[in-house]
Amino acid sequence: MTLSITGKTAIVTGAANGVGRAIARHFADKGANVMCADMDEDGLAREVMDKDDGSAIQCFTGDLREKLTLANLLSATIDAFDRVDVLVNASRQVVYSDALNPDDDAVVELLNQNLMTSLRLSQMVAKRMIKQAEGQEEGPVGSIINLSSILSTRAHPDLMAVSISNAALEQMTRSLAVTLADERIRVNAVAMGSVMSASMQERLKAHPDYRHVIESGTPLGRIASASELAETMQFLASDGSGFMTGQVLVVDGGRTLLDPVSAPAH
Repeated sequence: MTLSITGKTAIVTGAANGVGRAIARHFADKGANVMCADMDEDGLAREVMDKDDGSAIQCFTGDLREKLTLANLLSATIDAFDRVDVLVNASRQVVYSDALNPDDDAVVELLNQNLMTSLRLSQMVAKRMIKQAEGQEEGPVGSIINLSSILSTRAHPDLMAVSISNAALEQMTRSLAVTLADERIRVNAVAMGSVMSASMQERLKAHPDYRHVIESGTPLGRIASASELAETMQFLASDGSGFMTGQVLVVDGGRTLLDPVSAPAH
């Protein structure tokens, strides 16, 4: 089994900070060509400037909720690297919502941000993967990986929109996996628990006591680093996971085994 992603070309969304940034940098460090995409132009600029080791990493700035922007992202990737082998949909948003407020549009907002952006880009990238594999009768064609959350199967009183959008994302993962299996394109997801993401850092600054609550509710007793999640992503991007599709890998330190619903995960 090989976990190598050397020479593969990957698009990583949400790459300006936090988990997406860690995935993009990890992939580049492991020899992949990486197109980093995000709305945060300054964050992406830092991503390029910080990489002074000659790795093939490029950046694309734009609002990925727009179809034209997604098309331009794919075109920029092809222009830079000639192909795309891996898509990591790591662009995600956490919004607190009021389940009893009919004017609260958080569910619509997150379905657009966390689900539809990933679906539209996956469709575009899958078509490109199929095109570039014409004449290739066997072997892997591509890997699509979605970033989800354990909230997809858990309910938190203030995070209904997050739960709904991630549950939909995981069902999209399974549906696309079946649809694209004949094309030898694998689609999987990673459901993360408490990871030191950008949103987690902000919450711990505002509420330092949350760290104890989270750690005590996690069997492994700590918050994961973003790099640990990136390593799981590498496994799904590599040929080592070649017979896996439609799966949701849970990376949560055992948290869902205890199911501490009241403890904040993000």
